[in-house]
Amino acid sequence: TVVLDQVPQSDGELHGASFGFPTKIGRGRAAGDPSRGVPRLGSRPTMGETQPPEGPRPPEGPQPPEGPTPDAVPQTVYETPPHPIRLTVDDDLRRSRLTVFFRLILAIPHFLWWYVWSSIITVLVIVNWFAVLIRGHTPEDLHLLLARALRYRTHVFSYLFLVSNPYPTFFGRLGAHPVDLEIDGPDRQRRAVTLFRLILAIPALVVAYVFLFVMFFIALIAWFIALAVGRTPKGMRDLSAYCLRYEAQVAAYLMILTDRYPSFAGPRI
Repeated sequence: TVVLDQVPQSDGELHGASFGFPTKIGRGRAAGDPSRGVPRLGSRPTMGETQPPEGPRPPEGPQPPEGPTPDAVPQTVYETPPHPIRLTVDDDLRRSRLTVFFRLILAIPHFLWWYVWSSIITVLVIVNWFAVLIRGHTPEDLHLLLARALRYRTHVFSYLFLVSNPYPTFFGRLGAHPVDLEIDGPDRQRRAVTLFRLILAIPALVVAYVFLFVMFFIALIAWFIALAVGRTPKGMRDLSAYCLRYEAQVAAYLMILTDRYPSFAGPRI
């Protein structure tokens, strides 16, 4: 029987008593050695030893910098607020042949009533002009009265130009007609714009004058169509409503209900 004398020596060797030559088991593996079981730097793992798992490799090629770049400029989108004077249309395009045939005659009482209103409204607009120059905004009660007068005028025009069918009321109440006018409350107005309001309104007045002629020719054609089929074509009605909306915004600008200039843009009718 061969017996090995497994007494560790100072150099980390095991000596075999029967063979008479040193048998090296390895340095640094003696009892009490703190580096026991730890492979040396740069040495290959021996059989039975495993390497620690490698981490993910970084992707090849240039990588974008993390976080926002210093040259990135945030973009802000500004939405244009809606115009304070807005036309609403809730019309089914049906027209009464009888009222269409006598439309001008039926509108005579409204012509007379508007003549009375216009004389009062002219004085109130002048008062409103001074009030805005002094206070920067229209008094609320005066604003409500002028807004009702403008709404009544829009109701009459929509009836006269065959944009709507029901007979309009005489007081311009909100929601009293299928073609209605929404008017925001009294906001602050710029005094410089108010001072030169008539001069600034000249281009808009020219466009509104052209639109009135457009509405007249559309109404003339729609009059014959409505007598024949009892309806108004939607495209003709929408074009007249578009012209009527711009004309109402011009009137509101002149009546100093708002300092927002009349706009060609707006929600689809």
